[in-house]
Amino acid sequence: MAINVEEFYSKYGPMVLRRCRALLRDEEAALDAMQDVFVQVLRKEKQLHGGAPSSLLYTIATNICLNKMRKQKRTPLNAEDEFLQQVAGVDDPERMVLTNHFLDRLFAREKDSTRMIAVLHYVDNFTLEETAEKVGMSVSGVRKRLRNLREKGLALREV
Repeated sequence: MAINVEEFYSKYGPMVLRRCRALLRDEEAALDAMQDVFVQVLRKEKQLHGGAPSSLLYTIATNICLNKMRKQKRTPLNAEDEFLQQVAGVDDPERMVLTNHFLDRLFAREKDSTRMIAVLHYVDNFTLEETAEKVGMSVSGVRKRLRNLREKGLALREV
């Protein structure tokens, strides 16, 4: 059974946009990401079913935003733009740089789904059960990933 993308857009568009804004923290990028979510749904329209549409769209939005963030990291801005972003976005640029460097090192060898689990649980404050449901894993699997991530983070911090 094919889904009605137009109905999804009008009903779930605001939720998808909020998710994109929360992750990207840039209105224009969030609007682009939201459009990308629904373009992807349009492309896969015949393969998708109408069950749990909010979870599906939330997951697609998260993945698209994380991919945009990775791509942006690979294509650095010029030094002037980077400086302006630091000044405009953070009160303590040194702390932001150190935190980003730490997180880059922590997630460098992790699966993308582990990053998504961490974002859902630690940033979005989802419970373990909610996180497990969103990523399609068991609660014990999510708990194990978070525990391993925490251990790696502590070990990395000591280095």
